Amino acid sequence: MIVTGGCGFIGSHLTEFLITKGFKVYIIDNLFSGKKENIIRSKNIILIKENILNKEKILATLKNKKIFAIFHLAAMADIVPSIINPEKYIETNVMGTTKILELAREKKIKKFIYIASSSCYGIPKNYPTKESSEIKCEYPYALSKNLGEQITMHWNKIYNLNCNSIRLFNVYGPRSRTSGAYGAVFGVFLAQILKKFPLTVVGDGRQSRDFTYVTDVISGIFKVFQKGRSGEIYNLGTGKGIRINKIISLLRYNKRTQLPVRPGEPPKTLASIVKIKKDVKWHPKTDIEEGIKNLLKNINYWKNAPLWTKKKIKSATKAWFKYLKK
Repeated sequence: MIVTGGCGFIGSHLTEFLITKGFKVYIIDNLFSGKKENIIRSKNIILIKENILNKEKILATLKNKKIFAIFHLAAMADIVPSIINPEKYIETNVMGTTKILELAREKKIKKFIYIASSSCYGIPKNYPTKESSEIKCEYPYALSKNLGEQITMHWNKIYNLNCNSIRLFNVYGPRSRTSGAYGAVFGVFLAQILKKFPLTVVGDGRQSRDFTYVTDVISGIFKVFQKGRSGEIYNLGTGKGIRINKIISLLRYNKRTQLPVRPGEPPKTLASIVKIKKDVKWHPKTDIEEGIKNLLKNINYWKNAPLWTKKKIKSATKAWFKYLKK
């Protein structure tokens, strides 16, 4: 197996899961945002420290190695950096995906799983949001991830590569990032709690997100790998919306400060998971109470995480308001 981005938040959990199933995993990660310490020591995990754009170097390392499947998670993440440097996002998330698809063809792999983003829906017209909903990318990150998905589906159609794309909704859990918007809200909040700073809450906190615990995400990815119909796109969420205020109450921390509502962000995200339930028989198992309890048990993971104060966030999101404000 290959897991690109295997040293990142979701990739490291996926790698650990795969070796428990008896697979040998080759991680391709340049450690730009991933951390080597995220992966456990195992003879069945081999790290190839390389940029996904360097296909020939990766192929040389994998010479004479049989690869059954590729899980493609490596990507440039976050909204604001994509607004500031869109070219880098297109290069990595679009051209990088193309390189990995071509690697898959050359290695004659049996299954290619592309990890996409629900940010492609923008501000949806309908909830729960189905896979057939209109694509309305609000910023370059969302666009680049959706273009990667389109290319993956094109390779499925033209080259008969067995592919699936999985659109993730607001994943959280141990090792989650401390940058970005709502996908990383827990990492931001936990670092603030540890340093006794107020939680930075956008608007009145009544906005809701389809928060999905990382172990549920991993089981969903694996189910699609096992049973997903070739060429299909799947939402992966819980089908339940949780308000930010609910998150704060479960964290049992009272200090908070308000941030302005950011343009291009939906008031809620809510996945329709009818298709993934029907096709691969997957169901989320972890409720928000249990998920947050697990996070608080592992809170020391964020003790060295960067602290996002109101002032820092205001400075970091200038480009967001400049370019996305209608």
